[in-house]
Amino acid sequence: MSRPHPPLPPDAWTTEEDRLGFFGPDSVTWRIHSDPSFSVGGLRALLLQALHPVAMDGVARFSGGFRDEPWPRLIRTATYVDTLTFGTRSEAVRAAARVRGIHRRLGGTEETTGRTYRVDDPDLLLWVHCCEVDSLLAVARRAGVPLTDADADRYVAEQATAAELIGIAREEVPQSVTALAAYFDAVRPELAVTPAARDAYRLITLPPMPTWVRYLTPAQGAWGGLAALAVSLLPQWARRMYSWPGLRLTDAAATGALRAFRQALLRLPQRARRSPIVWAGWDRVAEAPAA
Repeated sequence: MSRPHPPLPPDAWTTEEDRLGFFGPDSVTWRIHSDPSFSVGGLRALLLQALHPVAMDGVARFSGGFRDEPWPRLIRTATYVDTLTFGTRSEAVRAAARVRGIHRRLGGTEETTGRTYRVDDPDLLLWVHCCEVDSLLAVARRAGVPLTDADADRYVAEQATAAELIGIAREEVPQSVTALAAYFDAVRPELAVTPAARDAYRLITLPPMPTWVRYLTPAQGAWGGLAALAVSLLPQWARRMYSWPGLRLTDAAATGALRAFRQALLRLPQRARRSPIVWAGWDRVAEAPAA
């Protein structure tokens, strides 16, 4: 795979294009990424990503303090996705450039495969991208977000822009649900549950918390339920790979629990459901002068 140049520079955009961002309010991407199911999809993506030995090695080596304090990494990842989705084009390009700048300085050798890699190797970036797209889409559909098959294909195609921003050649990116499924079929022989993947699984399902938070607040129970749901929404082949005791629901029960979770969050005030970046995007669109 080639290492492509980033998308068009800022001076190639009109003010309106910059304001709307790379996707805009009419996109399927905005519908999925502003839905309450997004948080569960994000956890599912992290669990899926951990099954690639080389990609997981990069996380274990370079996501500073992830084993002791996973929360900052989770927040950084969510902030990055929110900025790419709901920020202006200029903001999205700056965020992607920062991440690419970090990636190009990092690399290592993964012990179980013996592969020497750079964090910005296109096949590793593509794996992370495809896990995210598959997870956010699959969870949204099971949560009850109204999406047709055409909407699902459109979402996968829209996300090729996010892949290009991070440094993947657009022609290498699956741009339909069928192509995405074929990608996973092709890459599955490379996957394994390494010790680093086991550690990531434990951190996601049982993250470290201060003692007072663990015992004096509902945080542990709430997070445990969310993590169990994310595990249960993984593809069957991924669940079989982890084969971890507990934290399992049947497919029907997982779908029911997910829909109940989504409906509960939909009853909250809009501003409480997602980050300020999401609502800043909607506000920016709403405040635009009529054509």
